[in-house]
Amino acid sequence: MKLLILMGSPRLHGNTAELCKPFMEELKEKNTEVQYIELEKMTINPCKECYICQDAAGEYGCVQKDDMIEIAEKILWADTVILATPIFSWYCTAKMKALLDRHYGFNKYYGSAEGCLWEGKKVGIIATHGYDGNYATEPFEVGIKRLCMHSNLKYIGMYSVQDNDNLVSFQTHEAIEGVKAFARRVVGEQA
Repeated sequence: MKLLILMGSPRLHGNTAELCKPFMEELKEKNTEVQYIELEKMTINPCKECYICQDAAGEYGCVQKDDMIEIAEKILWADTVILATPIFSWYCTAKMKALLDRHYGFNKYYGSAEGCLWEGKKVGIIATHGYDGNYATEPFEVGIKRLCMHSNLKYIGMYSVQDNDNLVSFQTHEAIEGVKAFARRVVGEQA
């Protein structure tokens, strides 16, 4: 399996990044090929809603020449994409949102090109948040589930951990074992 983690936190060594470490370790033990992209290091412009990508058959086709072109290639490479993000105002970070808004290039529904370039891929979430789990994460999870339905992707679930005002919350035995169990579910093993 080829898996791409899109890490959306602006803090490259913060809570979300720490939670990704045991997740990646478990995946590598399961012989999963993993690529990890820190969105904070990337230039991802907002979607211009110009629809030029909708006439680009068989390719992502965005006219903006930023780092989203490289990210799109990695998304197309992967069997599974994990969106790792802290929850900001009941949704993802700004970089993650810009990336999600640029999904149009994968879905050829609005122009002369046809088809869905990423159809059938699996999508999951790793989230860190302040409020209680479902209250904090539900709006983002609902948005991703709807994106998956629209794009013919398979939503495979979410693992989230609440921040108790320190990095230790994400390094407890419970948090580490929980994210490792999520990794096993992602690769199709019973957790």
